[in-house]
Amino acid sequence: MSVTELATRIGLSKTPAQVRLRRLIEAGYIEGFRAVLNPAKLGLDHVAFAEVKLSDTRESALAEFNAAVRRIPEIEECHMIAGRFDYLLKVRSPDIRTYRRILGEKISSLPHVASSSTSVAMESVKEARG
Repeated sequence: MSVTELATRIGLSKTPAQVRLRRLIEAGYIEGFRAVLNPAKLGLDHVAFAEVKLSDTRESALAEFNAAVRRIPEIEECHMIAGRFDYLLKVRSPDIRTYRRILGEKISSLPHVASSSTSVAMESVKEARG
């Protein structure tokens, strides 16, 4: 939204709203602004969640895994999990065939991967986008 619209919504004029916005950015509360893309229009409406178990969970192995995950563009999110597996990956692709290739060629060959299990999203009810 524009600064003018923001100012109207919070009941300030444009200049004080800009000053407050700049302070929030400088203080690190706002990390950036980005375009929100429509995955379906991009042909990327297949979402799968891969549960990944590692063979080694020492800090050096975790760092290796984390760095490698960041280099795979199809992995939209990666979360370290406390539970029966070590990581949960959100993977976006055009279709199940492409996901299968990503799993076999990229995810399975990540450092220290011992096993994985996949759940496929049937419908997104709520998604944080942007």
